[in-house]
Amino acid sequence: MDVEKQISSVGNEIQLLLTTYGLDVVGAILILVIGWIVAGWAARVTRAAADRANWMDTTLKPLASSIVRYFVLIITIVAVLNQFGVETTSVIAVLGAAGLAIGLALQGTLSNVAAGVMILVLRPFKVGDYVEAGGRAGTIKEVGLFGTELATPDNVFISVPNSAIIGGAITNFSRHGTRRIDIIVGIGYGADIDQAFDVLGKLASADSRVLEDPAVHLSVRELADSSVNLGFRFWVNAADYWQVLCDMNKGVKQGLDTAGIEIPFPQRVVEIKNPTPAKPAPRRRAAATTTSAG
Repeated sequence: MDVEKQISSVGNEIQLLLTTYGLDVVGAILILVIGWIVAGWAARVTRAAADRANWMDTTLKPLASSIVRYFVLIITIVAVLNQFGVETTSVIAVLGAAGLAIGLALQGTLSNVAAGVMILVLRPFKVGDYVEAGGRAGTIKEVGLFGTELATPDNVFISVPNSAIIGGAITNFSRHGTRRIDIIVGIGYGADIDQAFDVLGKLASADSRVLEDPAVHLSVRELADSSVNLGFRFWVNAADYWQVLCDMNKGVKQGLDTAGIEIPFPQRVVEIKNPTPAKPAPRRRAAATTTSAG
């Protein structure tokens, strides 16, 4: 009988718990599911609205959608706690203490967040720029709270921590609209410098991608060991830099060949002197051996 009473008492307690908290548990689960769905939907809507907005920079769009998503999730968690009658003020105090402990344990990760904010504030680059930062070079694809995504010219994905980027030098090759190309052209000492200048000037004038202002600059840069090195300097739009550089190197070679101007390569003259042959050493005579008859 005692066992039956204990089983009956436990059953009554379980029934009471289910009656009292069952609806709260179901409600909390529903709130979590709905909050998760709404957070994803709000992030997508924010990103779509940011894409349609002309005033918002491309670098800020993923950050804005992430902030909206986490904001909705925080509201969802608070609603779940209220579902169980938990005082949110005390929870906030506990979360503050826990956040301090977690912050001390995750200093490196939080430093990436702070560095990401600094990148968005200082704006050393934007999405689409080709940069060298954090020991890596590539085109900026996305700036996140923890890391920055780059793509190399051969389309390899690179993720660089924000702290590594903001803590070092940043070289932005796309920041300015124009770039200067410097080509060193070596000609032989017997070649006509003015004729070589004329060939290079005509190459620059014939290429519409070469800007007229600043003007093309030609100079004698160095009297080297095997050549006279000429400086060929001109400006192009940043987007045309690499293609113009390759095309102009080809044009310089073909133009100088057509004009009969030699492009020398390093040479070394080795002179061998024949030394006076040494006199051979005199041969030593073998000692004579005398044999006496016994």
